[in-house]
Amino acid sequence: MRRDTIFYRLFQQLPTLLFELLPNPPENAAEYVFDAIEVKETAFRMDGVFIPPTPSGILYFCEAQFQLDELLYERMLAEISIYVYRHRDLFLDWQAVVIYPSGRVEQSRREIVRELLASGRITRVYLDELGDTEELSIELGLMVLTTLEGDKAKAEARRLIGQAQGSRDIINLVSTIVLYKFDNLSRDEVDLMLGIELQQTRVYRDAKAEGAVDGERSLVLKLLSRKLGTISPEIQAQVNSLTLDRVESLAEDLLDFTQMADLINWLDLDSLSERLCQRTSA
Repeated sequence: MRRDTIFYRLFQQLPTLLFELLPNPPENAAEYVFDAIEVKETAFRMDGVFIPPTPSGILYFCEAQFQLDELLYERMLAEISIYVYRHRDLFLDWQAVVIYPSGRVEQSRREIVRELLASGRITRVYLDELGDTEELSIELGLMVLTTLEGDKAKAEARRLIGQAQGSRDIINLVSTIVLYKFDNLSRDEVDLMLGIELQQTRVYRDAKAEGAVDGERSLVLKLLSRKLGTISPEIQAQVNSLTLDRVESLAEDLLDFTQMADLINWLDLDSLSERLCQRTSA
């Protein structure tokens, strides 16, 4: 399961989610802008950055770490130092949040960040210590769902769907998380397993495709320009011609892009796949 993609989508659709994890969130949390950036000098990439609405605010770095990395904090400090050096005019101060499934995957040697951990500048969140999922907000429940497997994941997914009270955005996120966990199943099979009404879900997706595709394309182009630099009019036109499903796939895959050639190759492969599908259907 590509948890970096899942957390990217969670923060993209629910940007205030991060601040539910903090003991002292900023008063203007709803005004923050979530972004994914890459420090090109080192090819480091942070999971997410929450940019304050004014230069007098606090910038939040976010890292979701689900596997043991004995150099995580060293890498984070390198990334943060370079980003602060290059974008110092965007914020007054910074904090970092590291999200773990449990304390078992935190690196053992922490001497290099002991003062930062003690000061609260780096906040560690252990999802298995958030408490009973039934007492958490539905947004935090989605985050905990990423840590569950098998029957526990199915049961919690069904509970969240019931708690969603018909919110198609939340239901779609639940379905997407479970789809990553059960990658041998199709989307319809996952929805059927979770008791989601397939006909209503398809109607929702169709409506979303018609009403939100332009916004999705604009967001993807913005993320691409931040990662790769200026996007030529020709490539912009190719992205703007993609269907919603393909735009969403590009939004996930662009997290792994490191150069413009990666985007060009992705678009070329997508175009070739579409032509082959058209020939097959004909």
